[in-house]
Amino acid sequence: MGDRGQADPTRRERTFRWPDPAQFDPPIRTLSGLEFMRAFGAGALPKPPFMELLGLDVASVEAGAVTFEGDPAEFMYSPLGNVHGGIITVLLDSAMGCSFHTTLPAGVGYTTLELKVNFLRAVTTAAGRLRAEGRVVHAGARVATAEARLTGAGGRLYAHATSTLLVLRPDGAATA
Repeated sequence: MGDRGQADPTRRERTFRWPDPAQFDPPIRTLSGLEFMRAFGAGALPKPPFMELLGLDVASVEAGAVTFEGDPAEFMYSPLGNVHGGIITVLLDSAMGCSFHTTLPAGVGYTTLELKVNFLRAVTTAAGRLRAEGRVVHAGARVATAEARLTGAGGRLYAHATSTLLVLRPDGAATA
């Protein structure tokens, strides 16, 4: 509200709903990583909260490769007038991590150990629909590596990344 009780015309509002993340626990324990990710792609599982927040979709799932898509939006902007680098990183990290997840058996998880992002140009709403294509480079028993590319409309490259991931066994102990 402004000084005189009027709405501030420079403010915008966004609301969203998300599913209870606890509902992902049973399928993550019983489905292989590939089955789990395909369930998202097919709509058999709801989007996790971060995907609802950012308006992301799973565009494709294959063994060792997952693609996320989403539209850049004004609410993602930094004060510099472009999409914040953290949003770009979320897209790339998700594509890389989920690509590795497709190689894992039921009940086995992972976490990102290291992440490197190369930002090539600013992303704005003019970029059009963003596409983060991730793929596994190496899927080891303890450590994996993956890479991803973020493109906009017309295939223009906006960023690329690499990741090192740690396998997490069901007993809770990492195997590094």
